Amino acid sequence: MTSKQYKRITKLKRRAGNVGDRPGLVRVPDGALKPHIKIYSYNDKELVTAEGEDIKTILDQLNRCANHTHWIKINGLGDASLIEEIGKRLSINDLVLEDIMNTHQRPKFDEYDQYVFATGRIITSDEQCELSNTQFSVIVKDNMVISFEETYEENFEGLEKRLNAQQSPIRNFGPGFICYALFDTLIDWYFVVLNQIGEELEAIEDRIYINPDRSIMYDTQRLKRMLIVLRRASWPERDKINDMIRTESPLITKETKTYLRDAYDHCIQIIDLIESYKEISATNIDLYLSMVSNRMNEIMKVLTIISVIFIPLTFVAGVYGMNFAPTDPYTNKPLPNNMPELYEPHGYLYCVGIMIVIGLLQLFFFWRKGWFSRL
Repeated sequence: MTSKQYKRITKLKRRAGNVGDRPGLVRVPDGALKPHIKIYSYNDKELVTAEGEDIKTILDQLNRCANHTHWIKINGLGDASLIEEIGKRLSINDLVLEDIMNTHQRPKFDEYDQYVFATGRIITSDEQCELSNTQFSVIVKDNMVISFEETYEENFEGLEKRLNAQQSPIRNFGPGFICYALFDTLIDWYFVVLNQIGEELEAIEDRIYINPDRSIMYDTQRLKRMLIVLRRASWPERDKINDMIRTESPLITKETKTYLRDAYDHCIQIIDLIESYKEISATNIDLYLSMVSNRMNEIMKVLTIISVIFIPLTFVAGVYGMNFAPTDPYTNKPLPNNMPELYEPHGYLYCVGIMIVIGLLQLFFFWRKGWFSRL
């Protein structure tokens, strides 16, 4: 993974606009895609779909299927006039429209007189374990659910298949249940990402024992940053689900709240997994540093043994390399306290032999101490 990709994962979204701007302004996010609208209108007998790119598609479908429940799925936030028109036609508060377009929102649940509004984070990852973190917003009103996504990615294919299935139980519930099903799918994506992170952590642990290198630190730190992103989304997600369970809005029925409790349990599991993986990440880093330290100690031990072996040999070579002759080369008179062995026959071989014996004795001593078995 390159440093550019690493920065993309860890980049934080910041609130758009200027200091002192009026609340409720609808701004198109930078790089926003052109909206694509897909509508699922259903009841217990039939499912009618429609697609388009403007408000007329929505209005025509609502008039044509007046006795149906509608899921209006909008992918792309690149048209502020469409969002404003939806707000005008359905009497949606300007602050809600602003929250939809400002894609930095943390997961939350807000109640209004005629509708409820909720946001979440869609967090997915690719094969290279690179995160995609986008906003997902939902408005539940009367007999309809309007969802807003930043991208064209098909993150709810499973839910769409359930709606398309004949005699699907999901068609018997109201719009509040679709809202639950959307956020339950979003939570399922968290499990997918966490499973991928768990596999990466196991692979990193194996690499530590086999061949620890610096890339382990980089990969572990990348996974820790991913866990931080998940933690920032999962904690408010849990609070949001709890708020939906406690709401008294008729749009969230008693039956739906039963399923929401299951989603709440899933949030708790996600939080536990995140905390566990954070501990494993920290343990992997500590283990890597310990392995590197142990390897350095073993290297230093080898170098120390080599140095200790050569120290006495160097001493012997140094003593006999001083060349203090035992006699005066001119008068042949003996010189007191000088080296009588300097002119001994085969003195060189004797000196080398003594040095070999000293080295072997040291090696034998180190072997008896068990130093070589721990290298």
